[in-house]
This record gives sequence, C-alpha cells and structure tokens, in this order.
Amino acid sequence: MDKPLILVTNDDGIYAPGIWHLKKALNEVGQVEVVAPMAEKSAVGHAITLSDPLRVVEVEREGGFFGYGVNGTPADCVKLGVHCLLNDKPRLVVSGINLGPNTATNIIYSGTVSAAAEGTIIGIPSMAVSLTTFSRKEFSFAAKVAAYLAKKILENGLPEGTLLNVNVPPLPEDEIDGLVLTRQGKGRYEESFDKRVDPNHRTYYWLTGKRMVLDNGDDIDDLVVMQNKISVTPIHYDLTNYDFLEELKTWNLKLPDTKQS
Repeated sequence: MDKPLILVTNDDGIYAPGIWHLKKALNEVGQVEVVAPMAEKSAVGHAITLSDPLRVVEVEREGGFFGYGVNGTPADCVKLGVHCLLNDKPRLVVSGINLGPNTATNIIYSGTVSAAAEGTIIGIPSMAVSLTTFSRKEFSFAAKVAAYLAKKILENGLPEGTLLNVNVPPLPEDEIDGLVLTRQGKGRYEESFDKRVDPNHRTYYWLTGKRMVLDNGDDIDDLVVMQNKISVTPIHYDLTNYDFLEELKTWNLKLPDTKQS
C-alpha cells in the first residue's frame, strides 16, 4: 500500500530546526514533501502574496534534497504546494514545529496555524504543531507527538473546515503530564512600544509586551501547557458569532434611506 502524501510547511523558514525534526518524524508515517518560506514569516497570519511573483528554489539540507523554498508566506506555500509543486493532492498538511506557543489570541496572528487553516480551506485535513518556548530548542518529543497525531488524523479524518492546533511543552517525555483536549483561551499580551532612535537620529518603535492569561479552567490551552501537558485544540475558520446573530436580528436593520427629502 502506498504511503499517504503529507505536505509539511512552517513559518520559521525552511532552514529552521523544527521543520527538520517534523519531516524526519513524519517520514515514518507517509511520503513527506516540504514547501516552506525561505525566510522567517512569524506572525504574518493568513497573508497571501498577490502583487509580487512567487519564486521557488530547491533546498538541500545535510547533503540532500530537503524541500522547496518559497519567497512567500506560509499560506502561499500550501497553495503553491498543492496546486503546482506536488504531483498529487496531499492527504494531510502539517505545519511546524513552531518555536513559541500558539495558544489563545496568538492563533490569530500565527503563520503556523494559518498554513494549516489554508489546508482546511483547500479541503485537506490539517494540523499545526508548536513547541511552547522561544529558548529551549528540543524538538524530538514534539515531533513524536506530531507523528502520533498524524496517524490518528489519517485514520479518523477531521470535520470539514476544522484543524488541530497542538502545543507541546518544552520538556523531556518523562516530564509531560498528559494530553488534554482544550479550548482556545482568551489570553493576550499587554502591549507596549519601546521608542528608540537609530544612528541617523530617526525614531523607530519596537513592539514588546507581557503575556496575560485571562481564563480559568482545566481545558484552556494556555493553562494546560503551563501544567506540563500537551494541548490539542480543534479550531475552525468560521468566525461568525452565532449567539449574537440572533440578537442582531432584533435590531431590525434595513437599507438606510439615502434619498434627499
């Protein structure tokens, strides 16, 4: 039986360590093809390139062909991979392994999650995987988790328009305290801008902030990873507030009368 085709991408760039570990782990699950940005594209969200050409180069790592590098965004990479670079439609898209958490409101900004969301838009079961640290670059266990969940998705499928968002604490396997099915939290950053002056006496600003956790509960993605547990959240791109939609109907909105009296 042929191995399932798996498209791998990320937002940290094709030379990042996380994508190397992810590809290596998924090689045991299926036929892996990598299409990823040539440079880091963190926090670009679901941006796509419309006004500039997309260029593709073959990238080697450790003496052999690794994948296709693209001068575009993570979402571009999924589109280009599916429609142009791969011979067949993938059965699974996996984005990661991202360096840094993609929980709570981070999900909105994340290029990693957006790449997986693009896979779901195209109609392919998809997953985003992140290591919840910016410093400890130990991806081996997160890659093992990704391979395990990839097998589960291939066996069971996912609902249309739904992806799995996975966050793994940066700990050895024997220190992980379980896997929890979670909800997206409301945590965000209390943001500020550091105002500076460059050598040419021009003012510039550098975004910074302090992480705020705004939830309580045993099934909140932010809190679960803080408890040394893996968070797995099913998310989708339907942003409709269905509860408020019913209240909005009571406003009796209609086309405004623009005629002059």
